[in-house]
Amino acid sequence: MNIDTQQSRVIATPPEAHAAPVAPAPAAAEPAPAPVPVALPSPASPIGPHGEGLSVVIPAYNEGDSIGVILGKIRQLKPAAEVIVVDDGSSDNTAPAAASHGVRVVRHPYNKGNGAAVKTGIRAARGEVVLLIDADGQHQPEDIERVLAGIGEYDLVVGARTQGAARGVVRDVGNAFFNQLASYMVGRPIPDLTSGFRAMRRPLILEFIHLLPNGYSYPTTSTLSFMKAGYNVQFVPIRARKASGKSQIKVIQDGTKFVVIIFRIITLFNPMRVFLPLSLVLFACGMIYGLSNVALNHRIPNGAVIVLMTSILVFLFGLISEQIAAMRFENTQRMPDAGFHPSGGGNFEWPTEGAPVNPPAARPETPPDER
Repeated sequence: MNIDTQQSRVIATPPEAHAAPVAPAPAAAEPAPAPVPVALPSPASPIGPHGEGLSVVIPAYNEGDSIGVILGKIRQLKPAAEVIVVDDGSSDNTAPAAASHGVRVVRHPYNKGNGAAVKTGIRAARGEVVLLIDADGQHQPEDIERVLAGIGEYDLVVGARTQGAARGVVRDVGNAFFNQLASYMVGRPIPDLTSGFRAMRRPLILEFIHLLPNGYSYPTTSTLSFMKAGYNVQFVPIRARKASGKSQIKVIQDGTKFVVIIFRIITLFNPMRVFLPLSLVLFACGMIYGLSNVALNHRIPNGAVIVLMTSILVFLFGLISEQIAAMRFENTQRMPDAGFHPSGGGNFEWPTEGAPVNPPAARPETPPDER
C-alpha cells in the first residue's frame, strides 16, 4: 500500500505489483531436421565407354546380305568391344562377309539351331558382359547403349520390343499369351519374353547354359532362369524393324515348345507354382462332385474319391519337387570358365581379314610303351 502525502489518501496497489518478476517462457525448440536419405552408389558398370569388357555375340544363319551393315554400326559404336559372329552352318557368304570386318567368326559344320549358336558364342566370349543381337536387322545397334545402361545394377537387361515393332498379328498374339503365362508363373510382369536382344553378365549365364535349348527358345529359358534364381532383371523399351528374309520360327511347333519350356523352368525353380493350383482345382472338383451326389443320391461316388486322392497326390508331388529344387540350389556351384578352344567340338574359327590360316596343331602321338 502506497501513501500519497499531498492528498492524504491511501492508494491500494494491486498484489501483482509486489510479485517476483516472472522469467520469460523459453522459446519453442526447433524441430530436428529430417534425416536426409543417403543414396547408395549404384554398382559400377563393368563396361568401358568404348566397349571394354564387352563381348557382342551375333548368331547368324544365311545372313550374308545384312551381317555387314550390323557389324559396321557395332564397330562404330563400340570399337573396343569383342565381336563374335557364330555362323550356324550357313550356305551363303555369311562367314567371309563377317570376317572382312575384322571380327571373330566361329563356324558350325552344320546347322545346329539358333540357341546352339548362342551357346557357342557365350563360351567363346572373353568379356565380363555378353550382348546378344540378331543378324537379320531386326534389332537396331543404336539401342545398344540403352540396353547396356542398366548393366551393373542389373544382371540381365532385355530389350523389350514394345515401340512399333513389326512382327505380324499372329506372332504378336502368341507373344502376348506367352508373356501373360510367364508373368503369372514368376509373379512379375514380363513385357517381352522372346526378345533376343539382351545383355547379361557372362559368369551368371554360364550357370544356366546347360538349360538353354538349341532352338529359338533360349530367350525364354534365360529370362525365366535369371528371374527365378533371384538375379536382377530389367526390361527396357526398344524399337524393332521387320527382319530381313524369311523367319525361321514355326508358330505351332515352336509355340508348343515355348509353353513346355515355361512349365519346365518353373518346375525347376518353383514347382509349387504349378502343382498347388492344379491340386486345388482337382480338390474343388472332387468336393463339388462328391457333395452334390451326397445331396441327391445319399452316397459318395468312386469318381469323387479318385479325384480327391489325385489332388492330394499332386500336392505331395509338388512338395517333393520343391525340396528337390531347394537341394539343387544349395549344392549348385558356378560353372568354372574353362575357356574356349576353336578346334574343339567340331567348330571352325574363320580367320579375320588379312590373318593367316593356321591349321590346328597336331596332337602329339603317344609312345607305344605308354599306351
